[in-house]
Amino acid sequence: MVEMKSAAEIAQMRAAGKIVAEVLARVGENVKPGVTTGILNRIAEDTIAHRGAQPAFKGYRGFPATLCTSVNEQVVHGIPGSRVLNEGDIISIDCGVILNGFFGDAAKTFAVGQISKEKQNLLDVTEHSLMLGISKVAMGNRLSDISAAIQSYVEGEGMSVVRDYTGHGIGRQLHEPPEIRNFGRPGRGPRLEKGMVLAIEPMVNLGVYQVSIERDKWTVVTKDRKPSAHFEHTVAVTENGYDILTVLE
Repeated sequence: MVEMKSAAEIAQMRAAGKIVAEVLARVGENVKPGVTTGILNRIAEDTIAHRGAQPAFKGYRGFPATLCTSVNEQVVHGIPGSRVLNEGDIISIDCGVILNGFFGDAAKTFAVGQISKEKQNLLDVTEHSLMLGISKVAMGNRLSDISAAIQSYVEGEGMSVVRDYTGHGIGRQLHEPPEIRNFGRPGRGPRLEKGMVLAIEPMVNLGVYQVSIERDKWTVVTKDRKPSAHFEHTVAVTENGYDILTVLE
């Protein structure tokens, strides 16, 4: 069952989302060749603690870190540690926080120094697909309108959307109904209603959409080992359309 949020609850989620946005901005400033993913994780932990919040991912189903740091062919759920970022890499940073009992969740993929045109196009397409999906958030639209907009654009650009991992509802829990696929036909699923809060998060692969899980039982990688990118926002359905909660302003 999809839980509708009140204006007061959405305000609480906006406060959590703002912290997530700040974390991504601070971590992004430190994405550069020679930096380890563990250092980025420490920056995130310090920022979250300074704001009086708690990491949403650390300890969730046993995940050991504050951030998910996924490099190049890693799609999602990469574990921060001793890995050193190199010139030309891309890194997807996924962050969640808990503030006053409410969750915020967002992700962004960053370039490490100068990257290839192919990788830059992957980042641009993925971020634009997120915004196209968000543009379908309006009262009366169907949930799969979001999914179809993402898939149609991505595949039109010659890339693929990951099918094994999806977006989700969010609120007092990190993962709530409904599941938000990044593929599908429009006009299906529940109608969007005021008070729904959705974490929309396309994961886009440069090659095939199939993925596998590494030996650490967390890190998801592309089957063909081609690069992947990930962008996400937490979005509320409003009377006038949508409100992105994971932004600084």
